[in-house]
Amino acid sequence: MDVFLIIIGILLLLMGFVGCVLPVVPGTPLAYLSLVALHFTSLASFSAKQLIVWLILVVAMQTADYLIPMMGVKKFGGSKYGNWGCLIGTVIGVVFFAPWGILIGPFAGAFVGELIAGKKADLAFKAGFGAFVGFLFGTILKIGLCGWFAFCFIRALVQ
Repeated sequence: MDVFLIIIGILLLLMGFVGCVLPVVPGTPLAYLSLVALHFTSLASFSAKQLIVWLILVVAMQTADYLIPMMGVKKFGGSKYGNWGCLIGTVIGVVFFAPWGILIGPFAGAFVGELIAGKKADLAFKAGFGAFVGFLFGTILKIGLCGWFAFCFIRALVQ
């Protein structure tokens, strides 16, 4: 059973890294589940505190994944119209145009939102660019969290 759970854990971890880049795959939850699978082997035993803290980090990262592009809009001079556009564009992009929609959706939504607010195209473009920068920053954070989970997974196997 240990070998089966380790293989499942490795597959979940690999899918987690893929999910950090492709939005249709929930990367950080899958990487977390790899640790949960490993926890039920005789090779590793994570404490309940570790598992709960990691779960909180996963939930926070999943939430931040939607909020960080909106913060980018605001940082680059966008208004609440740009923020709402970014959020709506992200959802539409993920649902209808995956996988590329996650790149284009926040940008296009913020851009359109700012145009609706009456801003000139150059300022709307700047807000859209902020959404894109926010998306890239969020992706880097997800990769970092999945990397931490991979480190914990490998460390538990080697001990």
